[in-house]
Amino acid sequence: MSTRVDRAGLAVDEILADFIEQKALPGSGVEAATFWEGLSALAHELGPKNRDLLAKRADLQGQIDNWHKGRANQPHDAKAYKAFLEQIGYLLPEGGDFTIETQNVDPEIALVPGPQLVVPITNARFALNAANARWGSLYDAFYGTDAMGKLPPKGGYDKGHGARVVARARVFLDEAFPIEGGSHADARRYHIHNGALLIDDMPLAEPGKFAGYTGHEKAPDTILLRNHGLHVELVFDRTHMIGARDQAGLADVVIESAMSAIMDCEDSVACVDAEDKVQAYSNWLGLMKGDLEASFQKGGKTMTRRLNEDRVYTAADGSELVVKGRALLWVRNVGHLMTNPAILTRDGGEIYEGLMDAMITVLIAMHDLKRDGGNSVHGSVYVVKPKMHGPEEVAFTNEIFDRVEQVLGLPQYTVKIGIMDEERRTTVNLKECIRAAKNRVAFINTGFLDRTGDEIHTSMEAGPFSRKDFIKRKAWIGGYENQNVDIGLECGLQGKAQIGKGMWAMPDAMAAMLETKIEHPKSGANCAWVPSPTAATLHALHYHKVDVIAVQDKLKRGGRRAFVETILDIPLASYQAWTDDQIQREVENNAQGILGYVVRWIDQGVGCSKVPDIHDVALMEDRATCRISAQHIANWLHHGVVSEAQVRAAMEKMAAVVDGQNAGDPAYHPMAPGFDGIAYQAACDLVFKGREQPSGYTEPVLHPRRLELKAAQG
Repeated sequence: MSTRVDRAGLAVDEILADFIEQKALPGSGVEAATFWEGLSALAHELGPKNRDLLAKRADLQGQIDNWHKGRANQPHDAKAYKAFLEQIGYLLPEGGDFTIETQNVDPEIALVPGPQLVVPITNARFALNAANARWGSLYDAFYGTDAMGKLPPKGGYDKGHGARVVARARVFLDEAFPIEGGSHADARRYHIHNGALLIDDMPLAEPGKFAGYTGHEKAPDTILLRNHGLHVELVFDRTHMIGARDQAGLADVVIESAMSAIMDCEDSVACVDAEDKVQAYSNWLGLMKGDLEASFQKGGKTMTRRLNEDRVYTAADGSELVVKGRALLWVRNVGHLMTNPAILTRDGGEIYEGLMDAMITVLIAMHDLKRDGGNSVHGSVYVVKPKMHGPEEVAFTNEIFDRVEQVLGLPQYTVKIGIMDEERRTTVNLKECIRAAKNRVAFINTGFLDRTGDEIHTSMEAGPFSRKDFIKRKAWIGGYENQNVDIGLECGLQGKAQIGKGMWAMPDAMAAMLETKIEHPKSGANCAWVPSPTAATLHALHYHKVDVIAVQDKLKRGGRRAFVETILDIPLASYQAWTDDQIQREVENNAQGILGYVVRWIDQGVGCSKVPDIHDVALMEDRATCRISAQHIANWLHHGVVSEAQVRAAMEKMAAVVDGQNAGDPAYHPMAPGFDGIAYQAACDLVFKGREQPSGYTEPVLHPRRLELKAAQG
């Protein structure tokens, strides 16, 4: 049992209290009494409002369930359904046009389109990797992945593969930075003359794309180029293994990659108590103070990773040019739903975790606001707020941060928020959601997996859903993605905020990503999520090819492409003529994904990892993936597409498959043949109790089971 201390009427786990008082508060300018009294007021005054908002979610869901039950076996009446949603206050009237008023937004968010990373804040090494992924070697990204069609041969450096990498990088340079009358493929000398870059005495077709250099102008060490706001650094070194063989001495092409990164306290972590929360908050504090370190073993040596310094160049006009060395960092708080035992309120109940995250993550960010050259150069704190349902809940988030700023002595609207458009009630009321945070919003983002999980849960009683692959092909998803961009542009997000798109889930499939993910900048999104620093470097190529700002300008002129009617089109199975084999494959695929993820979450506290799917393809899995798979099986169970016996057989069969996939992990505990472990039970709960879970979320099942395992381990 944890020891608790009283702080302003809150019973705080001693581990957390010590962290706040000994680590987070010193140097912030905030007194301990001020902080605890403020957090206590937040918990006790806004906690009931939080509870009421959750009750409204449940009430609306109950009314929707009853509407569908009353029309079972009848054709869906879309017009009557929309009118019903308006009547119950689920679908709200859309107000007049407006423009967001967010100020002091850093350029990485407001002005420069580019890739965005999302990483679990509980892993210091991952967090540092992501923060430092602002710059990445294009040579390494091409060489070490399948980006050019195949992986390099095993063993040492392969000259043939390396030569193809160099040639491919030069193609990129020709596309992004063409030479007037020449090609980078033929270039032998790069130098600076009278403030201009010359390549074999030929200028760039657009001389303004030359940004700066280091070293001597006649033989620079590096040359800095800029295209669509993104920088590219040419590195020259004739002593380097690559540079020595290169006619121009070009040793590497280093490109600005992850412009921003989300340090995640939510879907990618397993934080169920004070111990876990302190680990998350400690890493966030290290990033905000700039002193986070992570040591690890590599090649028999201890390596220590730290935050990168800024990069300094001589600009074309001879002045000093400083370019950020690190991604601009967001922190993702948890949503409104969950509570956490780290703090108990006066009535003995757990604090709403979102209230705790709001106060503590912003307090920690104050360390950044007090130093030069840190994260935000414009004095802002960036918080992604997930899983909000409709404008009332966004307004509540705005109220939370109003209170946090008052307690901590920060100017109003210091805190900027990212609105995840991942719940249907937010999608269909998106304009009003943005209006509710018009002075804070610096990000909207679609999240297909959570959005689909909510779609299934919301319409659980409407009938059996299509197979997962077919859900994506239906009209509603295109409408959802298009509307998000269009409304974002209507509300003036261009030049002030990010309009984002979701994750590429296959971190080892970079060739496929290069082919496919260009659709995100083409859609008008000025950021999109990637699963690794290497993926960020490769995805950055898309933002050189596509002028996102020009795309947005065109979209603004064209007007809105999707309307609420399309989005309310429920992706039910029109024809349920599935074969037994098709049904079994769908259920087993879902079951394997759930088990592969949950066993790591419960047994090892890993909230996000590369999990092999049923075909052994590595996928980045988090709770969003788990939510859609669990809700899909729950839906088919509910409507009799499959029986409980069939699902239990699939779970047991897939548990053995997952055991085999993890056979090389010494920390792994097999689920078969007993099928009685806590992790296996949790996976079954997600499926067989899936319909009962609020909005189909996985946390109400996973958190108690993880706490159960931690208690059993002592």
